[in-house]
Amino acid sequence: MSKIRIAIAGYGNLGKGVELAIRQNPDTELVGVFTRRAPESVKLLTEGIPVYKLEDAKNYQDKVDVLIICGGSATDLPVQTPELAKYFNVIDSFDTHARIPEHFANVDKVARENNHLAMISLGWDPGLFSLNRVYAESILSNGKTYTFWGKGVSQGHSDAIRRVEGVKKGIQYTCPIESAIEAVRNGSQPELTTREKHERVCYVVAEEGADKAKIESEIKNMKNYFDEYNTTVNFISEEEFNQNHNTLPHGGFVIRSGKTGDGEQTNQTIEYSLKLGSNPEFTASVLVAYARALSRLKAEGATGCKTAFDVAPAYLSPLSPEELRAKML
Repeated sequence: MSKIRIAIAGYGNLGKGVELAIRQNPDTELVGVFTRRAPESVKLLTEGIPVYKLEDAKNYQDKVDVLIICGGSATDLPVQTPELAKYFNVIDSFDTHARIPEHFANVDKVARENNHLAMISLGWDPGLFSLNRVYAESILSNGKTYTFWGKGVSQGHSDAIRRVEGVKKGIQYTCPIESAIEAVRNGSQPELTTREKHERVCYVVAEEGADKAKIESEIKNMKNYFDEYNTTVNFISEEEFNQNHNTLPHGGFVIRSGKTGDGEQTNQTIEYSLKLGSNPEFTASVLVAYARALSRLKAEGATGCKTAFDVAPAYLSPLSPEELRAKML
């Protein structure tokens, strides 16, 4: 069987993670990287793989089965994914939850018009956590679902910070509020506002002469990112930033607290959790698994845009249906 030919658009932390994930999946191969930087300045981890200008990507359509787009959700993916879906079957990790319906519609239109297949908003949330919310709510119909993130670095929120004028370096930690988690696990089904579930802690290195008060205000009031949370912005030196904030851990929980039985007297809890040493490497592994699914669905004639909800688990696995039934069921 021929390997799935994957190319990467964008070679930051996520792009490097995709490159590493491809190495661990023998049915896939990396065939190229597209970048907005000067191609000769990009040093890949894998020797012999060509690097091209992103603007020239459309010239390589016949060499790529799946293009994984590794830009940021704030400004890159809303533009890049619909544009590149004209030329490729594409996957992205768009994670601005409030804008997913809009992004889906934009990508679906272009993909259908060009007979391509796209998958958006894949990773762990949105993505795997989304699936677990649907599973849990379908099974425990009488109950409440809670999602907690962290403590960890949010790539999307950190990217949004770095795009604020005057920010040289920035990182954001999402921190769940422990008392809220315990109340949910106890089965009390509390009513929790967004602000009562998490806080956001930011560390920023400002450009020399930048207006720190303006930076802090812009971050705290950023719609869809920070405006609904208690947010702390810490300004630190570049030396401290490099020493203490150079890894990208994350994780979180999806908890469904419900009741079953006659008179709804029996407490039931479903909990799914992730503890990630590297957010981008894990997200990249999800994207590569879905690249396998995309390749299979495209071979069946699928077009348009899909999300994690539309992909059966068997399409993600390198195992055959017979092997899955024998080993996993």
